[in-house]
Amino acid sequence: MRRTSEPIFNVPPVVLATLAVLGLVHAIRVLVLSPRAGVEFLLLFSFIPARYDATLLAQGVAPGGIAADVWTFVTYALIHGDVTHLGLNAVWLLAFGTPVARRFGAWRFLVFFAVTAAAGAALHLATHAGEFAPMVGASASISGYMAAAIRFVFQGGGPMELWRRHDPNAYRIPAAPLSSTLRDPRILAFLAVWFGLNVLFGLGSFAIAGGEQSIAWQAHIGGFAAGLLLFAAFDPFGNAPLPDDVDGPDAEPTAP
Repeated sequence: MRRTSEPIFNVPPVVLATLAVLGLVHAIRVLVLSPRAGVEFLLLFSFIPARYDATLLAQGVAPGGIAADVWTFVTYALIHGDVTHLGLNAVWLLAFGTPVARRFGAWRFLVFFAVTAAAGAALHLATHAGEFAPMVGASASISGYMAAAIRFVFQGGGPMELWRRHDPNAYRIPAAPLSSTLRDPRILAFLAVWFGLNVLFGLGSFAIAGGEQSIAWQAHIGGFAAGLLLFAAFDPFGNAPLPDDVDGPDAEPTAP
């Protein structure tokens, strides 16, 4: 009898490639660049809210100019503070990026990474306007993958139900409508724990460029919200029909 690979050893190539890029960027920053070049690297590619301060823009002193104003909304997600930061994000990327990559395919997976990273940066900017502390890390995008995953992994016949065996069809089942997702007790419990952990993590810090940086939990929430709301725009398989007794096609309209 032929044995099939277990899911844990069957990671999609795009996830492995993403992990390789994250590892390579960190290795270059830590092992190849001089301390001064490392600081310049952060100024060019990390997300720094002060870059968008009107006074700073008028002076034209922001490294990288307008181009960096755009690319840092995404490039910051490729940089990590230290090996622990990178390792934790790698574990979460494997856990939540894998089912999303199996459902979305490579190019949707990568675009989704960029979009949720930008959403995380946007919320961080809104809550930290004018700050010079650089933000780095893929957590906003990983939070987006978490949000995307909960839209389909709990469905009947989905990955969570069939976790003991690898069935490609489990990743192609119709996703739950957003309204149903936000009423599922399992998902609500997951969200409560996830938001609680973000509040706790927000009290911590990690070292980067010789200093301490707080956890950018607002970026996590921005990426998660974007992943939850934009999932349908990326999903190639669509939503599951609602039960007739909830909101079927013949249901009576209800007042808001």
